[in-house]
Amino acid sequence: MSSDFEAYEQDFGTITAEITNKVGRIPKLSGEEKTQLVLNVDKQLEEVRELLEQMDLEVREIPVQSRAMYNSRLKSYKQEMEKLEKDFKRSRIAYSDEVRNELLGDDAGSSENQRAHLLDNTEKLERSSRRLEAGYQIAVETEQVGQEILANLHSDREKIQRARERVSTHIPPTHIYCLLLFF
Repeated sequence: MSSDFEAYEQDFGTITAEITNKVGRIPKLSGEEKTQLVLNVDKQLEEVRELLEQMDLEVREIPVQSRAMYNSRLKSYKQEMEKLEKDFKRSRIAYSDEVRNELLGDDAGSSENQRAHLLDNTEKLERSSRRLEAGYQIAVETEQVGQEILANLHSDREKIQRARERVSTHIPPTHIYCLLLFF
């Protein structure tokens, strides 16, 4: 079992090294060459994802005594994969950022940051508004249920009082005492 895992580790190391090399070259390229390299890296990233899935399956088959060690190695590889994907994403947009800065000047990054910050704040505000609306709706529903319960209790109280009045006016007190003994 562990020999399969180690073979997957070697493949992982080889492919990730190739990806790292290609990711470093992407920002320097343009046109069709850049597109082909991006597609190639995408394909290799998919291979790495599949390798990680295979490694995960292998770890599940490893005896419990040594599973923790392999789990920590797998976790490390998954973190490395996340870093590779982030680096790849950055490298794909690095070229377009350089062009944008040339065309718009240094101020473009600042306005983009402001725009991103504004969008984040707007999104947070919308989420908060939705939560407040949901809370208000719950409060209204709770109030309605409480009013219904109070109305039912009031109605039950009136029925009990009327029954008590009927019993006290029609039945002598000694009979009431006898009735209560039976219940």
